[in-house]
Amino acid sequence: MKKYGCIGKKLAHSFSKEIHDKLADYDYELIELNEDELDKFFKEKDFEAINVTIPYKEKVIPYLDSVSEIATRIGAVNTIINKDGELLGFNTDYYGMKALVEKVGIDLKDKKVLILGTGGTSKTAHILSEDMRASEILVVSRSKKNNCITYEEAIKEHKNADIIINTTPSGMYPDCESKPIDISVFGNLEGIIDAIYNPLSTNLILDAKKRGIKAIGGLYMLVMQAVVAVEKFLDTRIAKETADGVFKSILASKENIILTGMPGSGKSTVGKLLKIDGFEFIDTDEEIKKRAGCTIKELIADKGEQYFRDLESEVIQEVSLNSCRIISTGGGAILREENVNCLKRNGKLFFINASLNRLKPTDDRPLSDNYEKLQKLYNDRLNIYKSTADITVPDMKTPDEVAEYIITKRLEMIE
Repeated sequence: MKKYGCIGKKLAHSFSKEIHDKLADYDYELIELNEDELDKFFKEKDFEAINVTIPYKEKVIPYLDSVSEIATRIGAVNTIINKDGELLGFNTDYYGMKALVEKVGIDLKDKKVLILGTGGTSKTAHILSEDMRASEILVVSRSKKNNCITYEEAIKEHKNADIIINTTPSGMYPDCESKPIDISVFGNLEGIIDAIYNPLSTNLILDAKKRGIKAIGGLYMLVMQAVVAVEKFLDTRIAKETADGVFKSILASKENIILTGMPGSGKSTVGKLLKIDGFEFIDTDEEIKKRAGCTIKELIADKGEQYFRDLESEVIQEVSLNSCRIISTGGGAILREENVNCLKRNGKLFFINASLNRLKPTDDRPLSDNYEKLQKLYNDRLNIYKSTADITVPDMKTPDEVAEYIITKRLEMIE
């Protein structure tokens, strides 16, 4: 018997098993099913308890003997208990989303809320917004159906929206570049909730944070809904401190460490010293050399700096797609906003602020191969390094000290 697990269509990038493994002592399986396999799965009832994800949260309901009040109101189920052959359905996404809203400090009371998308998570957001006493709730869809408004109507007629909740897959791995809506037109916007957890921060979230708007991605929701699911699986209670500890552990095990700074500041050396279980070290300059089949100096001499920068952006986009990485970037990587966005979607940027007198010009760096060039780069880029960094690492004597500082600050930042 498959005792515990999660059913869905595509689960290769699911975090559910890792979360459940930290919350409870049982075997938890990821079970990929096609639609034509659902009927057989539920007739056999070969499980004790399961979670349900896209696209089956609504399709499983006809197989259930009873559905909780919250799940009935939402019209979607994500947790099923097999109690002596009787299948009981619940919706723990509701509690996960509620915890997410509370964590970021957004108050929905008397607010105008736009919910992007029409699936099961959209319905969860709608019921939660009702329960948190939003004054107006509008569901936004690509087509005008089921009392929805279109994106064009949202932008044209509802610019005074206070809160946006994204439940669409726009911006989700591997399509990380996309955004469901342009938030620049919403002058009253106070908060954004994005149910997507992979990447950790979508472009929608990054845009909001640049504008000083409260915003949060879906990882905390994923963990907190799993907490409630485990409580139902095992008929137990999990302390909030334990739940928050699991969230921090999951985030720490996923979030990339990005090293930025001047050429010669020690990024690659420090990156190799940052020993974290399961993390891979990547040097973007080395990746560029592999693809070009030559040194960066030769590449720039042959094809110019623009070609080099374009190749650098291509490499950064690819290496930042995945989690569990320590990424050392080239000195000019932060000059392009697109690079910074790519790096921040799954990571935190640590600027190694080595003082100018510690930097040395070298022949293999054509943009800083003499002191005059190096000094100009330093003066031109210093403010950009600082403004794009999540943490500025002060000048230190040894790479070991820098590495220790980064590990300490990283843990302090995970909340």
